[in-house]
Amino acid sequence: MATTTTLEAPPDAASPQAPKRSLGSLARRLAHFNWLGGLAGWIWLGIVMIPIYWIVITSLKTQNNYFASNPLVPSKDPTLDNFRLVLDNDFAHYFTNSVIVTLGATLPAVLVSFMAAYAIIREGHRWFLRSTNWLFLMGLAIPLQATIIPIYLMIIKLGLYDSLLAMILPSIAFAIPLSVIVLANFIRDVPRELFESMRVDGASEWVMLWRLAFPLTRPALVTVTIYQGLVIWNNFLLPLVLTQSPSKRTLPLALWTFQGQFSVNVPAVLACVLLTALPILALYIVGRRQLVSGLSGGFSK
Repeated sequence: MATTTTLEAPPDAASPQAPKRSLGSLARRLAHFNWLGGLAGWIWLGIVMIPIYWIVITSLKTQNNYFASNPLVPSKDPTLDNFRLVLDNDFAHYFTNSVIVTLGATLPAVLVSFMAAYAIIREGHRWFLRSTNWLFLMGLAIPLQATIIPIYLMIIKLGLYDSLLAMILPSIAFAIPLSVIVLANFIRDVPRELFESMRVDGASEWVMLWRLAFPLTRPALVTVTIYQGLVIWNNFLLPLVLTQSPSKRTLPLALWTFQGQFSVNVPAVLACVLLTALPILALYIVGRRQLVSGLSGGFSK
């Protein structure tokens, strides 16, 4: 008796069930999109970009063109005279002062914070280091504005008033607490077995600090350096209170004096704003990913 076998045809991709499956997967993918968050993000981008756009186009206008034209319409005859005017009024000198203060405060603060964070993590069982860690935490709760009068009196007593060092020393002090906390969280994640193996090989704490902890926490060091550099560069209160001579002004304070000098010439003021913000913008673009990932990683641990 002959038996017949029937072969079942494979499911056709064009069968009625295939569109249902594709539509279902598409609906699931669309459900994961945060439409409200995306819309809010685009709105916020527009809110941020409009003032930047206005600053750029206004800095390229003449004073007469600024008052005679629509503020949001670019000039038909853009000019760089406002930038020349700002550069001719000791802008390079103010820029040099800002670089000296920023580097002179950021590098020592990060170096001291790195060594302090290493000591707290490696020798945290000692009561002195535990109390020092709490002291750094308390330092985050004290704003600069609340201590500006004692800082002013100490700078006067030290004979440092109206000098770049008068801005560098307080900047170092206020940069250390946050830097220690961020770096300590990264050093804590270094496996303790690595330290023990190096100790067995005869390495001292100083050798382990620079040959083990430093390479493994380099991303955190870059993050802290960029963040503190941005904060110190934009500091306005310390130069305002602790300096008096025009030769000791930094860019934020010089921007304020430009605003007084060109109180009617709005395009010149905005040209100074643009020149002041360009180094910060370039630094942020270079280290944006490192800054965001390092800070979020440090505080989330």
